[in-house]
Amino acid sequence: MPADHDYDTLASVYDWIVPEALTTPRGSVEAFLPYLDDVPAGARVLDCAAGAGPLAVGLAQRGFAVTATDASAGMIDRVRALAGAEGVDVVAQVCLWAELAAQGFEPFDAVLCVGNSLAHAPGKDARRAALATMAGVLAPGGVLVVTSRNFELIRAEPYRLKVFDHVVVRDGRPGVPIYSWWVAEDWDDMHEFDVAVVLIGDDGTVTAPGERLQFWPYRHETLDEDLCAAGLDPETTSYEADVTNYVVTARRPR
Repeated sequence: MPADHDYDTLASVYDWIVPEALTTPRGSVEAFLPYLDDVPAGARVLDCAAGAGPLAVGLAQRGFAVTATDASAGMIDRVRALAGAEGVDVVAQVCLWAELAAQGFEPFDAVLCVGNSLAHAPGKDARRAALATMAGVLAPGGVLVVTSRNFELIRAEPYRLKVFDHVVVRDGRPGVPIYSWWVAEDWDDMHEFDVAVVLIGDDGTVTAPGERLQFWPYRHETLDEDLCAAGLDPETTSYEADVTNYVVTARRPR
């Protein structure tokens, strides 16, 4: 997981850089419920890259017993605030993936690692260790759901500066997200991702909260190998060569 400060600055503008449907508990949970169709209401679910919390809160609203963890204290503050505003119970705490096993959690029936978070693990060994800790807190037969960017597309793109071609409005505030990718020569080397949101005030003033994030990309078939190395059985993938993001599921053997 990224260093503790990563995403703390972006916590205040995170809603501008995710699709609008995923900014609400209802929209977020509806996007991921199809991957939890065999997980009954009341089951224990861990969102281990919870971000601002809409998925964790949406799952709690659907009757799951939810724990939310994230490396960013700023994000966990948002999870707690959203859970309070929506009147649901979510156990929310700052926790790195490497620390999951030490928390004394009861086994979970499902673990979700969404928001393209896995690539922040620094390289293959750390990525596999992170997946192994997720597998370790799953109950036998439990399901892991992971989202990923299509890094094959990113590495093939010659022009790596992206300024959104429209204004994004959240809570009545207009902003324009800007991305810039720095792509290393080798897949296994550290890559960097600059992200900022240009916010336009009512008086015309401009602010641009942003951060430089580090990531270590992987091919889609490498992710399957990593899941197997972590002791999980890959089940489904939505990967296609031309999609920008995809979802994979894997299961801990019974």
